Amino acid sequence: MVLLGTLINAVLIVVGTLIGRALRNIPEKMKETVLYVIGLAVVVLGLQMGIESENFVVVIISLVFGAVIGEWIDLDKKLNSFGHWIEVKMGAKESKGSIAQGFVTATLIFVIGAMGIIGALESGLANEHGVLISKGLIDGFTSIILASTLGIGVLLAAIPVFVYQGLIALFATQISLLIPEAALDMFITEMSATGGVMIVAIGLNLMGVTKMRVANLLPGVLVVAIIVTVMFKLNLG
Repeated sequence: MVLLGTLINAVLIVVGTLIGRALRNIPEKMKETVLYVIGLAVVVLGLQMGIESENFVVVIISLVFGAVIGEWIDLDKKLNSFGHWIEVKMGAKESKGSIAQGFVTATLIFVIGAMGIIGALESGLANEHGVLISKGLIDGFTSIILASTLGIGVLLAAIPVFVYQGLIALFATQISLLIPEAALDMFITEMSATGGVMIVAIGLNLMGVTKMRVANLLPGVLVVAIIVTVMFKLNLG
């Protein structure tokens, strides 16, 4: 089953969120400290991803142009609006904005990174799901922590994770035929580094240091793909 790894990943996010909600009644001071710790850990994770870039100029250009595109279409507002719409449908049982915040934050953390792409390709090409199952376990434990502080909105991140990784798995054969391995490796490296910078911003937001509209940086991933394609063709030329 090509989508098995993706399905397990999504289910583990849901399970982790439900466990995390069982821990939601921890004291406010403890919750605040835990949120700061999560923010610090996310910053360190982002830094580790960011320094893996082999050409940081690509990362900078991708983030700048991605930010321009994201602000133009106001992607952050659209994602938050979806979260608020879910709040209304659920009767707004969570505190105002918490479902939207949990959804956006968790989605960015779970979607950005190399494991999702590599694992989905392995699922599609070889029916091997080890990478996605490992990612699912990591996402599941992360969901427990996030849901205990950010709420049930974390559960909704399972939807974009399933769609994103599922599409890659389903079209893995076509991707491998259309994109040379060297170009794909370059894209994964620079995409992961670009995503790492976004994850640093998420961590700073969680700690209250900044109020950056991180979702508006997401088009930077597409810019990475364009730059890598151009660079690869120029190198071939």
